[in-house]
Amino acid sequence: MRILAISGSLRAASSNTSALRAASILADPDVAIVLYDSIGALPHFNPDLDNDQPPDSVQALRREVGLSDGIMICSPEYAHGIAGSLKNALDWLVGSLEFSEKPIAVINASPRATHAKAQLLEVLRTMNGQVAISASIDLPLMGRGLDASGIATDVELAAILRGAIAELVRKIESTPKIPT
Repeated sequence: MRILAISGSLRAASSNTSALRAASILADPDVAIVLYDSIGALPHFNPDLDNDQPPDSVQALRREVGLSDGIMICSPEYAHGIAGSLKNALDWLVGSLEFSEKPIAVINASPRATHAKAQLLEVLRTMNGQVAISASIDLPLMGRGLDASGIATDVELAAILRGAIAELVRKIESTPKIPT
């Protein structure tokens, strides 16, 4: 099983990206959590470019989504909203066949990020993503300064992440596959 992990943060030492890398470490051997690390390479969304031959970076994102059985998203909140880089990536996926009906887990790495989480859930539902609420978690990372291995070795955090992964896997297994 393949899960695409998307971080909405462009920061090199992002706790959001670290959470997704920790999930990759903690996943069972039959579950590959693959980090999409090219969100910053996507051009600004432009409907004029969203045609039969969109930019190469957009085609690569859509290919990654299409190859995946599910998606895990972790993103910061900026000014009470979704990070611009993540919203841009989602805008490029709106018209793609690869995204529709994909099981999705949302990880919130900051207890103060309530506005972005609500906004992200609304956007994903509008895009016809199948948000697995039981796999969508709040992971209390704020102020801890942990990298991926620190998160993966923290007993409490690892248990929360493993539970989210297990719930997303259940959602994927119970969702009919849509041919792309």
